Amino acid sequence: MASVKVYNLKGEETETLELSDKVFGAEYNESLIHQAVVTYLCNQRQGTKSTLTRTEVRGGGIKPWRQKGTGRARQGSIRAPQWTKGGVVFAPKPRDFSKKMNTQAKRNALFSALSKKLADGELIVVDALTLETPKTKEMVAVQKALRLDKRTVVVMDEPDENVLRASRNLPTLATISVDEINTYEIVKNAIVVLTKGSVKKLEEVYC
Repeated sequence: MASVKVYNLKGEETETLELSDKVFGAEYNESLIHQAVVTYLCNQRQGTKSTLTRTEVRGGGIKPWRQKGTGRARQGSIRAPQWTKGGVVFAPKPRDFSKKMNTQAKRNALFSALSKKLADGELIVVDALTLETPKTKEMVAVQKALRLDKRTVVVMDEPDENVLRASRNLPTLATISVDEINTYEIVKNAIVVLTKGSVKKLEEVYC
């Protein structure tokens, strides 16, 4: 069973926490992680883009000039693709980009990503994450204390309005609830910070 050090917001070690091997000791599976990330990104697409083809652009019903005798190339409509304000060839239309992935495969991808972060020393556990006031400088102080000098995602067990507002203006820091955790957020960020409560929730749900 893996173990990890637990820190407070001042960067001081407070205790050692035993982690579940099912969640934090999974085998690294790069192809499964890739599939989970692609599925997540595809499911974020709205698929509402749409442009007009030559049959949908208004106007152009009459032939611009006669077929022969003008010396110019023959044209059938001023709404043909080669004309300014003409239609688009193979115009993109609304479509569904969503992909499906088995629930167990999603879980295994998440476990694999978390286990990789732990093995690489890029996973930090804090005892709690609460701020007295919603000020950015307080969150910056936490960043410095925990040495979060790279892109970081903070996973909280309970949403804290002060933490959310204090981290809103920090471009390298993202905060999500443990209910929103996914493989993409784990892979996207260099460092993952989990509260002790979020670790407990993860193990309760998946173990």
